[in-house]
Amino acid sequence: MSALTSAAATPRPGTVLADLLPASSATRARVRDVALVAGGAALTGIAAQIAIPVPGSPVPVTGQTFAALLVGAGLGAGRGFLALALYAMAGMAGVPWFAEASSGVGIPTLGYVFGMMLASIAVGALARRGGDRGALRTAGTMAAGLALVYAVGVPYLALSTGMSLSEAVAAGLVPFLVGDALKAALAMGALPTAWKLAGRKS
Repeated sequence: MSALTSAAATPRPGTVLADLLPASSATRARVRDVALVAGGAALTGIAAQIAIPVPGSPVPVTGQTFAALLVGAGLGAGRGFLALALYAMAGMAGVPWFAEASSGVGIPTLGYVFGMMLASIAVGALARRGGDRGALRTAGTMAAGLALVYAVGVPYLALSTGMSLSEAVAAGLVPFLVGDALKAALAMGALPTAWKLAGRKS
């Protein structure tokens, strides 16, 4: 491989992992993007079924948030948002792929899903700036995404259940901090490793 070819194949700044998937024409790029959006929504729905109830809280521990943040980082802000929007709209319409196979618009945890939509934009934008290419930067990117999830999810939980804000924080935030730290640690290993593998294959 020539130096020019190698430079062209090396992942460039401003790209996300999904951009490395080949598409030889504009039509194929659109097909690829549609598949990525649908796949991101499906991944989030599958991960949501990994659920552990938390005593005293209507919010279970799930793989949903982790998947949503990975989707945002891997697909970028636009495709990530569309994937999470598709996930949200399908679940609200009755597809039972919210946490614990729930669906509809009346669940008290719906605010977390809305927060994931916003988080996918932020995480995707940060990933385009290299926020997923090193362990510490990935940790910061995941922390920013999680903050947005809770910034929407906790107040929504309070409004939908009649809890006070402090009660909602105790039920919908505090029990998940350790798990979120573990999710961030997993992302710190997974995303930079994916970039290293992509660089080796280029």
